[in-house]
Amino acid sequence: MSKLLILYTGGTIGMAPTPAGLAPVPGYLPAQLQRLAREGVSWDVVEYPQLIDSSAITVADWQKLVADLAAAYERYDGFVVIHGTDTMAYTASVLAFALENLAKPVIVTGSQLPLGHPRSDGWGNLADAIEAACQPALHEVAIAFNRLLLRGCRARKVDAASFAGFDSPNATPLARFGIHASWDTTQWRRGSGAFRAVLPQPASIRSGFLLPGSMAADFGRWLAADTPQAAILHSYGNGNTPDDAALLDGVRTASERGCLVVNLTQCGKGAVEVGAYAASQPLAQAGALAGGDMTPEAANAKLLYLLSQGLSAPALRQAWAANLRGEVTLAD
Repeated sequence: MSKLLILYTGGTIGMAPTPAGLAPVPGYLPAQLQRLAREGVSWDVVEYPQLIDSSAITVADWQKLVADLAAAYERYDGFVVIHGTDTMAYTASVLAFALENLAKPVIVTGSQLPLGHPRSDGWGNLADAIEAACQPALHEVAIAFNRLLLRGCRARKVDAASFAGFDSPNATPLARFGIHASWDTTQWRRGSGAFRAVLPQPASIRSGFLLPGSMAADFGRWLAADTPQAAILHSYGNGNTPDDAALLDGVRTASERGCLVVNLTQCGKGAVEVGAYAASQPLAQAGALAGGDMTPEAANAKLLYLLSQGLSAPALRQAWAANLRGEVTLAD
């Protein structure tokens, strides 16, 4: 018998039409979940008092979610978090890092259409999430969506117009759901050590999407003038940037001040590979950290997690280089 905790935070899945558009309806989704009841599984449902559109998520919301999961950890076999799709990958990534030594499944899901819609994808997503949350060997935070189970810190929202809303461009799914579930257990992570939750703390993390023209110089001058705790630069291809003096000076100045400047590729697939092209080397020499094939969502969550622990600048840089939750493919 599996006992699950289902946390309903809001999102399209439990929404209904209002004069202002789709909006969450308290009490609706918990009642609908009874349609999915089956032998061998029981669950408790907690509906958050303030159901939110996930585009409005804040660090405080993540703190509550992490704290609620940690408080209930010993009493349940698995967990389902029902969430809006806009920031689902961000939340799944935050949970993946915040829940250390996880030894139970935490499955995040939602839908593109509300449950009340005649063609809603929510029913299948919920059923698959519950199935995944009953797997005792799945020590992962994962997203169940459109018949796929994706590692939470590898997933991205890739489509707002179809049911195939999520993918993990640089990693294969943890499972596929057909008539029978196909579990790829060979890549499932295994929890070790005592479970611990690290509450994410507000941090100054900024990002810039590199554009041809003056963007590189502007980003460098901004870093030097208003240095945050961490910055993500979305560069070209394998991590290439123009050899711009203002950009490199800004990265060097910010890095010397303890800022973690992370270099991510703008490409949906592929990775930052320092040395693959000459254009990727000056940024690294100035102090930028390669993000490999990490998603922007995972990079943000990893930075938030590391910055929440009061580590020294050298310790932060060392921890960034480690593959903590399967969030990145490390070079052989």
